[in-house]
Amino acid sequence: MKKLLITAVAAVALLAAAPMALAQAPKQGGAATITFNNDLTTLDPHVGYDWQNWSVIKSIFDGLMDYKPGTTELEPDLAESYTVSDDGLTYTFTLRDGVKFHNGRAMTSADVKYSFERAVNPATQSPGGGYFGMIAGYDDVAGGKATTLSGIETPDDRTVVFKLTRPDATFLHLMAINFGYVVPKEEVEKAGADWGKKPVGTGAFKFVEWVPGQNIKLERNKDYFRAGVPYLDNVTFEFGQDPTVAVLRLKRGEVDIVGDGIPPAQFAELMADAANKELIAEGEQLHTGYVTMNVTQPPFDNVKVRQAVNMAINKDRIVRLINNRAAPASQALPPAMPGYNPDNKGYAYDPEGAKKLLAEAGAGEITTELYVMNVDPNPRIAQAIQQDLAAVGIKAEIRSLAQAEVIAAGGSGKAPMIWSGGMAWIADFPDPANFYYGILGCAGAVEGGWNWSKYCNKALDERATKADAMVKDDQKDARIAEWRAIFDDVLKDAPWAPIFNEKRFTYHSERLGGDPSLFTDPIHIPVNYDYIFAKDAQ
Repeated sequence: MKKLLITAVAAVALLAAAPMALAQAPKQGGAATITFNNDLTTLDPHVGYDWQNWSVIKSIFDGLMDYKPGTTELEPDLAESYTVSDDGLTYTFTLRDGVKFHNGRAMTSADVKYSFERAVNPATQSPGGGYFGMIAGYDDVAGGKATTLSGIETPDDRTVVFKLTRPDATFLHLMAINFGYVVPKEEVEKAGADWGKKPVGTGAFKFVEWVPGQNIKLERNKDYFRAGVPYLDNVTFEFGQDPTVAVLRLKRGEVDIVGDGIPPAQFAELMADAANKELIAEGEQLHTGYVTMNVTQPPFDNVKVRQAVNMAINKDRIVRLINNRAAPASQALPPAMPGYNPDNKGYAYDPEGAKKLLAEAGAGEITTELYVMNVDPNPRIAQAIQQDLAAVGIKAEIRSLAQAEVIAAGGSGKAPMIWSGGMAWIADFPDPANFYYGILGCAGAVEGGWNWSKYCNKALDERATKADAMVKDDQKDARIAEWRAIFDDVLKDAPWAPIFNEKRFTYHSERLGGDPSLFTDPIHIPVNYDYIFAKDAQ
């Protein structure tokens, strides 16, 4: 999503599996209400790919692997254990015993196999299916020649064997992202086109109802395989809530989390209020906000035009617009990500240099469109970008739309330019590969994909594949060095204009408790509802 930005996350196993320094012991019971300006797009884990969907999907579904809550440390989830062959080509997972779907049926290895095949099947239109390209049989399924992955074997109900065509250093991370979450075939087929509105998983919460434009309701899964969690009995997501109004409602005790984040106009005031010291969680995130340019369409099929756009935008001014909650970005990778190149300063703000490049490109006066999500501060950021572009001779009409509409325009290739705010990339897992394949690689430059620039450099794709084949411990440094070089070359091609790397701030009510890191999860779920509790629960 990703995905996607800004706000964007067992009682018995709590200390062993998820250590937390909680100010108050968790209690069973209670409810939480979260507000969003826009409705969700889907709860299909193989399709949903924006920050707004992630927390809800994570609450309903599980994968073979997961991250210890609030950390970047991998651990088995639906899997009880796993082994890896010496050549890095075979992964064998033993599933937990007794895991049930919300419909009461026991989950088996056949469900795992089906779920990965569904994610890869072109009919699903999963923006993340390409992540599993190393599994044997992927090409046949993705190409429509087969419906089953030859590289997944199920010798018994509790064993799943993955056979890869190449070693891949990211494979265990891929087992933790939503595209690999396990779904029940019978429920998918029963719901048909409505599956994304009627999800059934194995997760900590069960889906109750979705009233479009109004709310989504979840309830505690009492049969969850992690003893003691979730703590909350009910979670409700309300839509059509302007973030400014949501802040006022939170102060009145009517809601518990402002899902869209703190509006810039209220940020300084809320941060300065001592009463909010324990209510605003601040966390680092593996995020970059950027402007995409569709390289398949004039004028952005000319690299000099794309480089000129990079030089035309005043990043420092945009950072000031959001109360300095970010740092100007020099490249696609965020500073906390392995592979970030501190010596690469990117494109400096240079309007005259941009004009010169446009003249060399023979571009003349350019008229284009800049798509943007309609939640503050994104329209204001788009206006600042619009002004900077106008100063060098690029006239960009702003299309301010709901998140789902912007994502659809990007995935279809209809948007010449997109400001990614509200949807900008937050890493699915802490590895540079995750900032490439889905949003800059050829695999993502497809209908419905997240590579909105439609940039496809096959030579870089080959280098990326070779880098990820470096799976041995003594190859880690060489692998990261190659990824650094790949991203340096991406920057030269300039399919994006990286703008800033933003921190995450989550404003929550006093009645909610939990480790602050669970309100600002560093991976791809803005809030981890599984481990949050109501202090006033009876």
